[in-house]
Amino acid sequence: MSTPIGDSMSSPVDSLTMSFGLVPPTAVPAILDCILSSTRLSPSLLFSSLLDAFSNVIKDDSKEEHEKLDSAYSSRIVSFASALCHLLKKSGTNPDSLRSFIWKGFFPVIKIYSNDYELLNQIAELLFAIVVETNTWGVLEATLVPICLMSIGHSLGMLQNEDSTIFQWDMQSIILESTDKLSYLNIEKELLLSHFGSLPLPVSCHILTSLLFSALRSHQAVHNTSEPVVANGCCAGNFAGKLLWHLCDMSIQILLQSSEHRFCAIHLLLPFVFRAFVSHSHFEIAVHGKKHVLSREYLFTKIWKCCKTLLSLGPLERRDAYNVLSLYLSSSLHMDGCEVSVCNGEDNLDLKSEKEFWDEIKRGLVDKEGFVRKQSFHILKTALSRSGGSQCCSGVSEATSFEKSSTSCGMTKRAQWAEKEAKSLGVGKIYNSASPCLNSQQRWDAFLLLYEMLEEYGTHLVEAAWTHQITLLLHFSCPHDYSLNSKIEGSYQFQMETLEGIFSWLAVLWERGFCHENPQVRCLIMQSFLGIDWKNHGEWAKLVPKSFVLGPFIQGLNDTVHHKDFGVKGIYSSTTIEGAASFFCQFSSYLCGRELVAFLFNLASVAKVESFGRAGLMALSVCIASAACGAEAPCEREAQLCENDSFNTVQVDSDSSEECVLSNCKADLLDALRLIIEGGKQHFNPNYRLRVCEKVLEVACSMMCPSDVPLEILMHFLSSLPREFTDFGGVLIFLLIFWSPGSFRGKVQKWFSGCNKKDNGSSTFSAKMQVLKSLHDFPKRFINHHYSHDTYDDEDLKAWALEAQRWTRLLFLVFTEEQHFEPIFMFLQNCGINICNQKDNLEWIPVKFLILAFSLVQELQMVQDKYTDFTMKVRSHMAVDMPQSYDELSTEETFIVSEKVRTPFLFILEDFVSFAKSACSIFWSSPIIEDLLLPCSVRGKLGGPSQRRLASSTTMAVLQAIESIRTIASISSWCARFQNDSFLGYAFTFLWRSFARIISCPTFDSEMGAEIRLASYEALVPVLKALGSAFPLWDFNSIMTNDESLLPKLEGKPLLDSWVSNFLNNINDLLAVGILARSRRAVLMNWKWHCLDSLLSIPYHAIKNGVHLCNNATFFSDAALRCIFSDIIESLENAGENSVLPMLRSVRFVLGISASERISSLVSSCDGLDIQIMWQLVHSSWLLHVSCNKRKVAPIAALLSSVLHISVFCDESMHETADNAQGPLKWFVKKILDEGGKSPRTIRLAALHLTGLWLLYPRIIKYYIKELKLLALYGSVAFDEDFEAELAEQDARTEVLLLAKSPDPELTEAFINTELYARVCVAVLFEKLADLSDGSGLMKRNEDCSAALESGKLFLLELIDSVVNDKDLSKELYKKYSAIHRRKVRAWQMLCILSRFVDEDIVQEVTSSLHICLYRNNLPAVRQYLETFAINIYLKFPFLVREQLIPIFLDYNMRTQALSSYVFIATNIILHTSEMLLQFRHLNDLLPPIIPLLTSHHHSLRGFTQLLVYHVLCKLVPELDSDVSEVPLEKKCFQSLKSYLMKNSDCMRLRASMEGFLDVFSPKASTIPAGIFTARDEESEFECVPLSLMEQVIAFLNDAREDLRCNMAKDIVTIKNESLTIGGSCNGMEILLKGYEEALPSQVPKDLSLDFQKKVTPKHESQDSDEYCQPLLAEMEKEDQLLSQVLQSRTITMERIKSSRQQLILVASLLDRIPNLAGLARTCEVFKAAGLAIADASIISDKQFQLISVTAEKWVPIIEVPPSSVKVFLERKKREGFSILGLEQTANSIPLDQYTFPKKTVLVLGREKEGIPVDIIHVLDACVEIPQLGVVRSLNVHVSGAIALWEYTRQQRSQKS
Repeated sequence: MSTPIGDSMSSPVDSLTMSFGLVPPTAVPAILDCILSSTRLSPSLLFSSLLDAFSNVIKDDSKEEHEKLDSAYSSRIVSFASALCHLLKKSGTNPDSLRSFIWKGFFPVIKIYSNDYELLNQIAELLFAIVVETNTWGVLEATLVPICLMSIGHSLGMLQNEDSTIFQWDMQSIILESTDKLSYLNIEKELLLSHFGSLPLPVSCHILTSLLFSALRSHQAVHNTSEPVVANGCCAGNFAGKLLWHLCDMSIQILLQSSEHRFCAIHLLLPFVFRAFVSHSHFEIAVHGKKHVLSREYLFTKIWKCCKTLLSLGPLERRDAYNVLSLYLSSSLHMDGCEVSVCNGEDNLDLKSEKEFWDEIKRGLVDKEGFVRKQSFHILKTALSRSGGSQCCSGVSEATSFEKSSTSCGMTKRAQWAEKEAKSLGVGKIYNSASPCLNSQQRWDAFLLLYEMLEEYGTHLVEAAWTHQITLLLHFSCPHDYSLNSKIEGSYQFQMETLEGIFSWLAVLWERGFCHENPQVRCLIMQSFLGIDWKNHGEWAKLVPKSFVLGPFIQGLNDTVHHKDFGVKGIYSSTTIEGAASFFCQFSSYLCGRELVAFLFNLASVAKVESFGRAGLMALSVCIASAACGAEAPCEREAQLCENDSFNTVQVDSDSSEECVLSNCKADLLDALRLIIEGGKQHFNPNYRLRVCEKVLEVACSMMCPSDVPLEILMHFLSSLPREFTDFGGVLIFLLIFWSPGSFRGKVQKWFSGCNKKDNGSSTFSAKMQVLKSLHDFPKRFINHHYSHDTYDDEDLKAWALEAQRWTRLLFLVFTEEQHFEPIFMFLQNCGINICNQKDNLEWIPVKFLILAFSLVQELQMVQDKYTDFTMKVRSHMAVDMPQSYDELSTEETFIVSEKVRTPFLFILEDFVSFAKSACSIFWSSPIIEDLLLPCSVRGKLGGPSQRRLASSTTMAVLQAIESIRTIASISSWCARFQNDSFLGYAFTFLWRSFARIISCPTFDSEMGAEIRLASYEALVPVLKALGSAFPLWDFNSIMTNDESLLPKLEGKPLLDSWVSNFLNNINDLLAVGILARSRRAVLMNWKWHCLDSLLSIPYHAIKNGVHLCNNATFFSDAALRCIFSDIIESLENAGENSVLPMLRSVRFVLGISASERISSLVSSCDGLDIQIMWQLVHSSWLLHVSCNKRKVAPIAALLSSVLHISVFCDESMHETADNAQGPLKWFVKKILDEGGKSPRTIRLAALHLTGLWLLYPRIIKYYIKELKLLALYGSVAFDEDFEAELAEQDARTEVLLLAKSPDPELTEAFINTELYARVCVAVLFEKLADLSDGSGLMKRNEDCSAALESGKLFLLELIDSVVNDKDLSKELYKKYSAIHRRKVRAWQMLCILSRFVDEDIVQEVTSSLHICLYRNNLPAVRQYLETFAINIYLKFPFLVREQLIPIFLDYNMRTQALSSYVFIATNIILHTSEMLLQFRHLNDLLPPIIPLLTSHHHSLRGFTQLLVYHVLCKLVPELDSDVSEVPLEKKCFQSLKSYLMKNSDCMRLRASMEGFLDVFSPKASTIPAGIFTARDEESEFECVPLSLMEQVIAFLNDAREDLRCNMAKDIVTIKNESLTIGGSCNGMEILLKGYEEALPSQVPKDLSLDFQKKVTPKHESQDSDEYCQPLLAEMEKEDQLLSQVLQSRTITMERIKSSRQQLILVASLLDRIPNLAGLARTCEVFKAAGLAIADASIISDKQFQLISVTAEKWVPIIEVPPSSVKVFLERKKREGFSILGLEQTANSIPLDQYTFPKKTVLVLGREKEGIPVDIIHVLDACVEIPQLGVVRSLNVHVSGAIALWEYTRQQRSQKS
């Protein structure tokens, strides 16, 4: 039977399988019904056959990979599933068939096509529809649900637990229950097992949630009730409850997994889980006789715990937690309010009572990520909407009517507009001051409004509403009860019902405002915060969250937009800093004791984590100081109360422990303050750093005594203070203020002298003595401190040296009397005597003692040097500003500079030498046994400078020797400054012997020996430095005589030749051996050049101090110098950073020794250096310079002074060879100046050095004309802050002083760190050269005078040729303050300096070029220098006045600008001519052609001429004598003109505005550097250019014109008002006029209309000429008629053109970018707009404008409307009937395509970025906006205007058509 049945089934199945791909799924049921009815097949049999076929199709597809099915194939699969489901319905309720479909059809489909969600949804809907209809939920419970749950569990890596086996939904139960049915269903066990855990996580979640939704919907359809669902049996409710239980459990676990898992939980599981609780508050589930309750609160308690965990993790987890909270709160809005059951003993959770919830919302609202902020804001609004909003809303509605009537009273016009805008936005309600006390909901509304304004809406809305709303929240919403209730902390009521809660949410607004992207908003928020009256509301400051103060507020103060006035005129403060200081003073007034110290510590510690700018760091230091000083008064009151109550309660132990904790806190605070000082060092302005240090010192003085903190912390703090503020005198800028009582050093010493002003004398003395005792005990403690290791290395010595330096610096700062030093010196004597007797196990003690002694000597030497400099400067300023004599020194200072301090060192010097002899023996004794056991850190081949490749014991011996010899050298060189004695002779003999023995030792062939040799050369550096600096202070000849071993072996050989030769040979041999590692070879090279530098300095010191060698001995031979020089040049290219300075100094010494006549007497047979060697030097030096990463001052100065040495610079062959090729020095100078364009400091130092050399050798200047022009036109806007800081360093100061001296150091020093420095140096150079050429300067030879004159002429002609022909300098169209403008100013400033070099042979060429430049268009800043140059030329050559100026004035087509300049030139020639006869000749020649210009139609030229002519008339035209009867007519005219110009009010106002400009103008003073470059001290900072006379006249006339406009506007208003008043009596006026008209005809002749004025002529003349005039009159009448026709035709044409224009005016006055304005002009012309309003009509002459507009400005009417007049212009147009529109994005803006433009329209465009200001928006009738679909929410303003113009044009064209 089976075979026929199978045969009968195969045909329908095959046909159906084929048809499923051709018919839609909806047609499948009908097809099946037809087949079943026609074939009478059983539905179950057909189902089985189709299921097998479906399974085979799926198996075939599983072999191929499908990303996503096409529509046809997907339709086939759905048709198959639809057919199977339809057959299931036909077969009735058959769980086995359904189970078979699930195992063999549904599961394979969702596994294979898991990516096609559309297909899965269709099949799942078909399946679930069968389950709902047949109520076979038990089948899904046993099959589909366990598989999906297990798949989710496998993805989580979960094992089975009790929760997952409550309902036996696991793999074993399915297998056990279904074993007997597997064979029946033809289901293989392997297929069943393959489905477990194989589904993707999203698919499993999606299927389960779809099941849950279907079950709940089915259950709700059956049981339409909100009662709890009791699950009995396998109904939909029971199924839904079980499934929901597991989904809740899975969701909790998935939330704590990866981001992929959390995505599935948030987007697939939780939405359906929360939706399940919308209609049911809880589910009761019975399992094994036990009831389980699944409630909303139970679920969310678990979820809230997960959210808290996620919130504590990273940003991705926080974002997901916000999504969960938002999802829950959004779904909870739809939940009913039924009572809640408690599950498993869980407490009822109220999210709004959780403090963590509110804290997290606050953190989210200020998060840096915009998505998190939006989510937080949404959660907040959702949470607030669930808090009984209906009750609060009623309160709002009750106050509405009252607010409507009182809005105008309580709010400004801007606030009223903001309220209207906010209402239209729907973001909240703006409350006014007339409202009653705002309730909690109203305060929340205000908060939400302000936050949403900050986050979403325009700047204009924030600006209008912010201050008003904050004021209302603070003044009209504050609770009357200021007490805080701790019981409600964290609850909903606490958030806006208490002041603390209000300020916590205000802090959120402030923090968000401080981070706003618009700087105007940030400034507004900061001003709003600082504008609160914190002083009068003392409780408010206490309630501001401390976390906000320490975080966002301090970060906001670091924003530069709040400090626009910072640093102006040297004042390092701003209004923001002052306001912040006031707030901190009030905030800290409630903090005392440890709490205050902790707050200050946290405040100062912000500098650790934040990078502060100049203004930000100053604000931080000022705020800390204000907080410390503001807390003084309360703390003093508290201390006084404690002192009064001290006799009542005595708690010694607790007080001592509290004092110990407080002391530790103060130590931490002082260490944190040190970081602020370190941060201040990054900003190199000395005044700025001093201000920061003063504020930090104020904090230290206010909060602690020096005795309160450990000495180590105190030393670290004092060492961070810049030395220029605390040492003796400091740098030059502080030398003259050192002796003032308010100096910084005095403040520090005052701090050490006592705690505060109110301490009594005994406590102050005790505190000071405690500090002194600590300083006295430090040496013993430092030396005997137990060292943790038995060995030490270079790093340990460096740390000990730093500690000793900090102690010595503090020592000389605190000790103020001579007896304070006695214990220190006593300790040195006692300890120094026994230094050689130390035990071997304490080897660090001698080294530490040597370090301590060396630090003391270094500090003493530094103090003595600064004292010497100070006394010299005091003597130089004695007659200037010194209030007291330099002899008035303190006891401390006189003691330090006296010889008493050297006695203890001389006492122990012999013991030091003895110890050093023993220690240094390691240098010249060969190593017996080589110790191969190296420290672990140096066992590799690459050792650093401090990593000696020696054993630890050998390293300690080497370091001991180096330290001993360095200390002896330092003590000897310092003591030698006072006088010579036997002790010093003994020490210097030891140093010479050490030098001789070290350089004569052989080179060892082992690494250990090489390292020891390297260490010996390291020790040789301080030896040679001491011998060189102290050479003439001891008897060198006696040392040489007493120790024959030190004398040269060869008679007659120079003294130092053999030593230098041995030194170089030994070091080169050591390098050639190749034993040392590469890094160690670099260290050896460094010591080599330092030693050579000191050796070469010996002749200089010898000659300087007049030393005489015996037997006519010399120091160096020429061969030795050449050998040294060649060695330096070869190594110069690859020099290390530390070797640069000594190598360059050695070059300078060699060049100086070779060339100087005085020193050459000590050098045998010196032949100098040839040009080839110089070429090698300049090439090597240049490669060295460009290879340096950092352009530091000291190396640059050393490079210039060595290569451009004065001894070779005077040689002309070094600059240009005989064949006119450039020499080595010119090549080098050109390279340096070209590179200087990138390095401002390089070109400044080069300008200083070169100008000094050129002044010494004027004949060399002719080779450097191009370079001089580069320096004269150079300008860099970069401010080199490091420059001043590096100049304060010793090496930099020394090297800069060795450069060639500036011709005028007093003037150039003021510009040392500005872009003007190079130009000032060149200007001063040519001023001195001009003095030299005139014979009025320094006395020079005639050759130098003529060279100076010729060089000046050459440079003058080169520069004036450039201003005429150069591409940039000859431009006429350029922007103000542009690069071209600056270069023009620089060129003509220099030409004014060079005007003294104009001679008769070049004057014609110069004046010809001058007139070309005067005729060109130039800005007033440039033109005033042209005028000054011309005035000086004509004053010097008066015969040219009549020859050149008179014809110019007779040219009546001259440009107005040029004519103004010639008027200024002519009048100043008249005024400043010294000879009287010549002056009156100029007056007769020049004044007559100037007089007609008084009537010029150009108002600026007219006013300019009036001003100048008046000055001429006042000085040169005498008053008329009244007794004289006959006065010439011209005198009367001039006198009348003078009187008019004197007494006319407008002329008087014009002269008053000039402030005596012409009286102080001096042509001669305007051509010297001091006159040109002193304008920098005034307010004008642009290239030192003062405001010109023409600019002042134009400014005055513009102001007068504006005043006239205002007066006319006022008159119009007055007339209008008067006309309204007169209008009431117009009837009476009509009666009077009527009577007047009736009487008029009787009194007037009838031919009155024909009456006109006639010329009276004799009758006969008229008759005689009638015949002659008749033809002429006829011809004239024809011409008049023709002219009338032409004019009429032109008028008609113009009217036609005007009428053809569209009546739209585009207002672009708020725009300032030329491309936008030019593009709009072109657009207006294309669409024939009625006009374009711009701020400045002169912009159409700009070349860039003309290039873009392509002549559009010639056709479109341009209206000049300044930004200040836009509002008046719009109001006038509104009166003329125009509609005023704005193109702006506001809440009320109408989309452009939905707005109908009026015919007469004025369209206003806003500023780039900012848009239309608020005051302009008030004038507008409407705002339109362009609909935008993209992410970027703005268009270019030109593009926006063009789109709006086209839309207007399109509408007008459509209306016409």
